[in-house]
Amino acid sequence: MQWKYDLNESPPFVANIILGLQWAIIAMTTIVIIGKIIGTIYFQESGQEILYLQKLFFITGLTILSQLLWGHRLPLISGPAAVLLVGAVSSQAYKISVINTSMMIGGLFIGVLAATGLFGYLRKLFTARVIAVVLLLIVFTLAPTIRDLMVDLQSGIDPLFNIAFAVVLAFIMFLLHKVLHGTGRMMLIICSLACGSIVYFLIFPESFHKNVLTHEPWLKSFFADLTIPLTVVPGVLISFLICYLALTINDFGSIQSLNEMLDPDEKDRRIKRGIIITGIANLTSGFLGVLGPVNYTLSPGVISSTRCASRYPLFPAAIFLLLLSPFPFLITYLGSVPSVVIGGVMVYIMASQASAGLQIAIRDCKDSGFSFENGIVVGMPVLLGNVIAFLPAEVLESIPLMLRPILGNGFVAGVVSALFLEHLVFKNRVQNPEPGR
Repeated sequence: MQWKYDLNESPPFVANIILGLQWAIIAMTTIVIIGKIIGTIYFQESGQEILYLQKLFFITGLTILSQLLWGHRLPLISGPAAVLLVGAVSSQAYKISVINTSMMIGGLFIGVLAATGLFGYLRKLFTARVIAVVLLLIVFTLAPTIRDLMVDLQSGIDPLFNIAFAVVLAFIMFLLHKVLHGTGRMMLIICSLACGSIVYFLIFPESFHKNVLTHEPWLKSFFADLTIPLTVVPGVLISFLICYLALTINDFGSIQSLNEMLDPDEKDRRIKRGIIITGIANLTSGFLGVLGPVNYTLSPGVISSTRCASRYPLFPAAIFLLLLSPFPFLITYLGSVPSVVIGGVMVYIMASQASAGLQIAIRDCKDSGFSFENGIVVGMPVLLGNVIAFLPAEVLESIPLMLRPILGNGFVAGVVSALFLEHLVFKNRVQNPEPGR
């Protein structure tokens, strides 16, 4: 493909700033969505949602800058990892310090895997079908959380109306997805968050005052509530280590996709350095007390739509996120999106991810056909993960506390069962190609 600006070619100043702003908006979208979900679960009573968003802005900007300088050095945007959101939601019975400690250890774990070359051996376990299961499990194990966001019982507004509003918003997004192309499609999520919030606030003006905390100061440090001392719970740690294996495969796939697209030099070295920086960033995130980042797979789509393969626009994007992080007053307005709107947007995002998972599973079998065994390897883990995700609270509470993060985590149970079926039960009957091929 022909690019207006190649990998190491800097666009003119104005164009560089405009392109960088687009990258920053894409990063802000995921920061607001995931930060809002975690804030609703862990910080609604303490009122620390804005502090959490400040930290997410800071660590995302720092990660992007580090990747550009010392990591993969590619035009890849980073942001909070959805797979870690699954781990955090499944471990909400524990203090946030337990989750943060597990993320610190998980970040160190994947950094060591990449630095020592052990990741190459573990990558063979994640075949195309297992990757498809991972994508589908993220969707279904987050379904209870999305349901709660859509209902939003604490808003004081009729739950049926909230559900209808979220579903209509999701369908409008799919309609716009069909008619929009290029940059318009890339901006769909952030525009839906903004427009959906405005419409919701116009219908229920009182909800605006509940969501916008205007008493926040203009300037405030976010180096508070750090993960000191460390708190290790073996069950939560094992759960997060499995999540981090999936995160590493995601990270590898994102970097590899741009390696194939842009054909830069030192491809293997870029992968190794990129995953090491991701590991360090997750270790730092755990110390700060926020979800760790991952390189997003949507970056090739942004590059194709803008025809700009340069990494330089990501520098102003990273700097913009870093400069925004000390200003809670501004972040308050960015984070004031109603939970109902977040729920509707999550329906769109998760449905798109489910489509990607099914495409991977079916494309892998396009020559031999999608057999009964292929369906079992994909379907059974997804069903098991979904059942566990919707277990009643009293059933989860009957599981020993040390085992609850593993046995009560639909994502972990699904991934383990997928690996068992793929590599033991159907080892000789289901092909095992490289991931994504």
